[in-house]
Amino acid sequence: MSAFSFPPPPPSPQAEALREEVRDFLKTALADRKPVEKAESWTGLDPAFSQAMGARGWIGMTWPKHYGGHERTALERYVVLEEMLAAGAPVGLHWIADRQSGPLILKVGTEEQRRTILPRIAAGEAYVCIGMSEPDIGSDLASVRTKAAKVQGGYIVNGTKVWTSFAHMSQYMILFCRTGSSEERHGGVSQMLVDLQNTPGVSVRPIIALTGEHHFNEVVFEDAFIPDTALLGKEGDGWNQVTSELAFERSGPERFLSSFQVLVQLTKAIGPDPSDAAAIALGRLSAHLITLRRLSRSVAGMLQNGENPALQAAMVKDLGALVEQEIPEIARQLVDAEPDAKSTQDFSAALAHTMMHAPSFSLRGGTREILRGIIARGLGLR
Repeated sequence: MSAFSFPPPPPSPQAEALREEVRDFLKTALADRKPVEKAESWTGLDPAFSQAMGARGWIGMTWPKHYGGHERTALERYVVLEEMLAAGAPVGLHWIADRQSGPLILKVGTEEQRRTILPRIAAGEAYVCIGMSEPDIGSDLASVRTKAAKVQGGYIVNGTKVWTSFAHMSQYMILFCRTGSSEERHGGVSQMLVDLQNTPGVSVRPIIALTGEHHFNEVVFEDAFIPDTALLGKEGDGWNQVTSELAFERSGPERFLSSFQVLVQLTKAIGPDPSDAAAIALGRLSAHLITLRRLSRSVAGMLQNGENPALQAAMVKDLGALVEQEIPEIARQLVDAEPDAKSTQDFSAALAHTMMHAPSFSLRGGTREILRGIIARGLGLR
């Protein structure tokens, strides 16, 4: 049986010095945001805020300077991320591009793709969505049915993507599609960089959540022509590319800080003289978050060293989702207040927002069942 290794992240005095700079920025930038707005955090959409982060060099931090990056360490980037999330900053627009699409383009993209798109992402001016999920295939990504048929100069694409976050505000999509036969499964899929705003045959249709929010979309491809220059990496290598992205997607502080604003408001509501039950609950949740942070920072250190900690990232994501979903449930037990998104009480409003979104925490980035299957294989149990 193999074991998971979570080595201590290397010391980073630069990262800790950067922390104070980020906090000073956020005190001013978020001064007018209500707690319920802070609870949105990485689903918050604010182009001006994304551009302000880009101007400070806090997007694409680890990328080469000649692509608009800043050549800083993964641990410095980690500090910016956790401070943004803990403060409830609206980072949704640039989030996916900074976290995984940019690194993917940097790794397998053409020189034209890198020089055209990466500087715009780093400036907080270009946003990217991920076209993976499809109707009726659940978490079985290898069963993707969106088909890219080879023609002169490119591909004709037909198919539908669902649950595509922020497609309505994104300029680009990383499209995961089938370029080979369905029998090939892992070997017959590719990724393409699609210009959403200038490609005929692509329709973006809103999926409105029960909360009335518009984050998700259905994206339909109907005989859409995608040029050869849009291919990311090698044709047929899409599965390897997607799985290499998962360590970026599953290991960050967003995987355990989605409910953090509820914890902040819960602590305020309980006050300086908590009951024994409240003190025990807060202590236990704090211990969980401290442990998750340690594991997550370890993954950041491994990424900085050029490793592929996909198994460790799956564990961080699975454990993090458990805690994220537990926080609002514990909060309801400790404070006698009904969740109400329109309430003038900060605790009730933040709790209502988080409770409506908490079921999705164990779906996004991979379902609990998929993650535990990955972990079991990593331990040699299946």
